[in-house]
Amino acid sequence: MHIPSKTRRLFLAGGAVGLGAVITAGRAAAQGGGGEIPTSPVGRPEPKLEEEPPLPLDRRVGWAVVGLGDYAQGYVLPALARSRRSRAVALVSGNADKAKAVAARFGVGENALYGYDTMGRLAENDAVGVVYIVTANATHADLTVKAFEAGKHVFCEKPMANSPAECQRMIDAAKAAGRKLMIAYRAHWEPHNLRAKEMLDAGELGTVWFASSDHHRPLDSALPRDRWRMQRSVAGGGSLVDIGIYSLNGLQWFLGESPSAVAATMHAPPDDPRFAEIENVFTAELAFPSGRRATISSGYTASKKRIDLWGDRLVATLDPATAYQGNRLVVANATKSEEVLTKETSAAQFTGEIDHFSQAVSEGTAVRTPGEMGLRDVRLIEALYRAARERRWLDLNPDMTVLEG
Repeated sequence: MHIPSKTRRLFLAGGAVGLGAVITAGRAAAQGGGGEIPTSPVGRPEPKLEEEPPLPLDRRVGWAVVGLGDYAQGYVLPALARSRRSRAVALVSGNADKAKAVAARFGVGENALYGYDTMGRLAENDAVGVVYIVTANATHADLTVKAFEAGKHVFCEKPMANSPAECQRMIDAAKAAGRKLMIAYRAHWEPHNLRAKEMLDAGELGTVWFASSDHHRPLDSALPRDRWRMQRSVAGGGSLVDIGIYSLNGLQWFLGESPSAVAATMHAPPDDPRFAEIENVFTAELAFPSGRRATISSGYTASKKRIDLWGDRLVATLDPATAYQGNRLVVANATKSEEVLTKETSAAQFTGEIDHFSQAVSEGTAVRTPGEMGLRDVRLIEALYRAARERRWLDLNPDMTVLEG
């Protein structure tokens, strides 16, 4: 089998040869004109870096992070600190003491701390260019509109909102303010997902007529970050909304098309209080205009984040596919399996999406995952819930609304 990208086996073999070359080159570089090693420090020319260095602080786009829960503190703020084009300059929280503590850790001044009720004051802070909404789903629309009214661009966590009407309200507010809106589909910048997408688009997998994706994680009612997910009015739904959306968005991105028909099932164990208002397991079949088919599943008890792209030459498996770290890509056929390595680690997905938006804001360019994509996915989720309730296939319009009649 020919694997058309660097595999772990080939990487390790090449690494052994490369190490000797590096040692030899290093010795030669350390020698002076007469072949002797210098005995004092030597000034050398500026090296050519593999990646561009971070921009000066005064040229980076300032971000205000709204909501300081586990995800914001564990991933968003550290990513802003690592990013090249962006920096955290303000925080918004309903807990003033928490905001002060977080501000001290991430170098945000106490004069740039706001409450949800004082977000309008962001209009007075010229250092803030982008507002990042990292709060419960039901709050996305109102907070986004507030940010646009303050004259800021908005980067919003997925799912975009709890209804298509709320999504449209956010899009309309962006247009009225003349500002950009982007939804945080981070997997579009995850290196292993990007490599799989490149392989599929280049035909390296062969013809792909089928894809599957399964996203499951345990729902822990003891954790504050999970308790609101048990309330339909706040979360908008169960496992499909929270983690199944990775499957829906990812498969549409990989295949380059949206489904034209869907069927679905869902189940909530009657004796488990976690699922009094929401589903645990959700499954769906997707039929695409090209003739491709896909299946997805989501759940709140197991632990798995996987995507499979079934080509007639190679099957590409991302497992994990959308974890915060440690994602892997393996390509295989009936006789051989190889891991495909990437230059960057999974952490690049966070800085990638953030700096992409900062660049779009600075240069006036289009964003890769706009509000219209978020609206499309929320419409698709709405159609899937209807298909599960009615227990039948539903035909869809190109905008993911249900084709009636």
